[in-house]
Amino acid sequence: MKSVLVAAFASGALFGAGLAISGMTNRFVVLGFLDVFGDWNPTLAFVMTGAVAVTAIAFRFVLRRPAPACGGNFRVPAADIVDKRLIAGAAIFGAGWGLAGFCPGPVLVGAAAGLTDAWIFVPAMVAGSLIAGKVASP
Repeated sequence: MKSVLVAAFASGALFGAGLAISGMTNRFVVLGFLDVFGDWNPTLAFVMTGAVAVTAIAFRFVLRRPAPACGGNFRVPAADIVDKRLIAGAAIFGAGWGLAGFCPGPVLVGAAAGLTDAWIFVPAMVAGSLIAGKVASP
């Protein structure tokens, strides 16, 4: 159990450091990427390209293992159906991301770094998650 916690902490710290170093905790970098007809900022495109490249290579090696290094089983989604619920969730996420310039990972790193904008966004994100959980419950 201790190795799982250490691995989780190290993974989260590495992810957070990557977000901070790449500037993804600055919502204006993200909003600049979305402003394709104005003052476009390609930084997010480079970060996403790097992340997709690392993931595409690493997943080929990781999923060949019989089990995760820290125990348990791999949890790969079995369903690949695009339904109304998935489209609605993606649309809501995209609208929030486009309006605020934050998504969950970078906003939590920003909040931990003391960014005021992040501290304003986090309660709204938590409230939205709680409401979505209530709406989605049968």
